[in-house]
Amino acid sequence: MTNYLDFEKPLAEIEGKAEELRALARSNAGMDVEAEAGALDRKAADLLRDLYKNLSPWRKCQVARHPDRPHCRDYIEALFAEYTPLAGDRTFGEDEAVMGGLARFDDRPVMVIGHEKGNDTKSRITRNFGMARPEGYRKAVRLMQMADRFGLPVITLVDTPGAYPGKGAEERGQSEAIARATETCLQIGVPLVSVIIGEGGSGGAVAFASANRVAMLEHSVYSVISPEGCASILWKDAEKMREAAEALRLTAQDLIKLGVADRIIDEPLGGAHRDRARAITAVGKSLKAMLGDLAKKDRAALIRDRREKFLKMGAKGLAA
Repeated sequence: MTNYLDFEKPLAEIEGKAEELRALARSNAGMDVEAEAGALDRKAADLLRDLYKNLSPWRKCQVARHPDRPHCRDYIEALFAEYTPLAGDRTFGEDEAVMGGLARFDDRPVMVIGHEKGNDTKSRITRNFGMARPEGYRKAVRLMQMADRFGLPVITLVDTPGAYPGKGAEERGQSEAIARATETCLQIGVPLVSVIIGEGGSGGAVAFASANRVAMLEHSVYSVISPEGCASILWKDAEKMREAAEALRLTAQDLIKLGVADRIIDEPLGGAHRDRARAITAVGKSLKAMLGDLAKKDRAALIRDRREKFLKMGAKGLAA
């Protein structure tokens, strides 16, 4: 069953009518509805193209949050071989919102780390909707340091509304853990590449994405705060999220101009959730290209490259 976003309601009606016709034909063997259903299919395809031709920032947020989008686990299962999960932060416990472990990518050993939101009610609760606690960031630090020790490239897959703001997380040092993870990203002497596969929310995303190369899926978003949170602060009204999304400049297209992102990965028409396999393949190709760009850089050059990237960030967009 397709989950439609609110701006896709006209599309849902057309595709629903086409399916109703075909269901009617299946129950009446002599009925031929394919010509009429095909016309509806073509109308739906044209409407889908129009809807996604020029998405507003708020609509991109909605697409980035689509529940059927491929998540970290989907990418790991499809792109990585011999994945061996590593758990725990050696301090407090395991955080199910963060996946990570040793794997092979393009027949090369790597460390892969990412936020996992889950794909049904039970797994979303278990994964805390992709909102990591301090132990999740400390686990990421442990895995990045391990990768550095053994000379393994680090790949991070970012998809989080932000770090978990609960009382327990704050008591256990949430902000310190995020800062340590960000610091570790900047210090390791191995290639670090990151892909924003859905939401890149606040410091919870920066802690994984302070990388040599950052790619964003076409309809992903990356911002200092969610549009709803921004609207609540600036206008005391979360319903102003559309205006906030415009002001935040959170789309992949905006962030390329600002130098925050390095490349945009095209999504299938209608978003990654409409053709998951194609979206995952595109991410794999981008990861391979980014790692190839960094392959000949030594430890000092990788650290310098990362430092210079972040010092220059925003200058291009401000000058324009």
